[in-house]
Amino acid sequence: MEWLIRMKEALDYMESKMEEPFNIDDIAKVAYSSPFHFQRMFYMLTGVSVADYIRRRRLTLAAQELAVSKVKVLDVALKYGYESPESFAKAFRKAHGIAPSTAREPGIQLKAFPRLSFHLSLKGDKEMEYRIVEKEEFIVIGKSTEVTTREGENSKEIPLLWKEANEDGTSHKLAEIGVNKDVLGICTGIDYAKETFAYWIAVEGNLETDLQGFASTVIPAANWAVFTSVGPMPHAIQTVWERIFQEWFPGTGYEHTGGPEFELYPPGNPSAEDYRCEVWVPIKKK
Repeated sequence: MEWLIRMKEALDYMESKMEEPFNIDDIAKVAYSSPFHFQRMFYMLTGVSVADYIRRRRLTLAAQELAVSKVKVLDVALKYGYESPESFAKAFRKAHGIAPSTAREPGIQLKAFPRLSFHLSLKGDKEMEYRIVEKEEFIVIGKSTEVTTREGENSKEIPLLWKEANEDGTSHKLAEIGVNKDVLGICTGIDYAKETFAYWIAVEGNLETDLQGFASTVIPAANWAVFTSVGPMPHAIQTVWERIFQEWFPGTGYEHTGGPEFELYPPGNPSAEDYRCEVWVPIKKK
């Protein structure tokens, strides 16, 4: 219940600051959370990033203001954080499908992104098994792509990356050169300000592993909360991710460290009802 109150207070704070510069540190303080953990929680609970939410709300308020007043477009643009009429017009057109000046026309249709709210939902009646693993830093070998979280693009891009890797033999080749047969889907360098992160399809390697044209990076040492997913992909593991942020984090004294997180896929049939894979999340005590 406490986390629900804190998230509500953070939303209230954001709404009160729509005409001021965006400061994630101040918002996170209201929720008694680190900036990264707050943004990760917010994104997993709502499906939009904090930056995307604020952008959509500002454009909603801007459209309402233009529709009922004669205020200059430039003044509205500056009021809601845009440095020029051009950048405001581009964002406005993308959100509403029309130019800002057109919003003044009688009967014109505008789009509204409503204020979010959190409601108590009784969950947790089903046990959630996990284990804590302390793991030293390790090398991963694979291929990476920069992905954006803006407007949910990552949920479209990542499945396509896996489809391509499975069809062109990348997944199989990686499994052959890794220290084991498990293939990893890794999120690194998550930057919620830029709304981007690097997504890796990779395997664990070592200093002696022949890269065979692939890239490598180091996953830092961490304490990991490890959750098992059982069932056909991708629904089963998506449900695990939802429960981690809706149930597990709010019910424990842990928060996300801000480091890489990954899914571990052992050999097997991902479409099978008994397929088992894992979610690894780096954690620390609050």
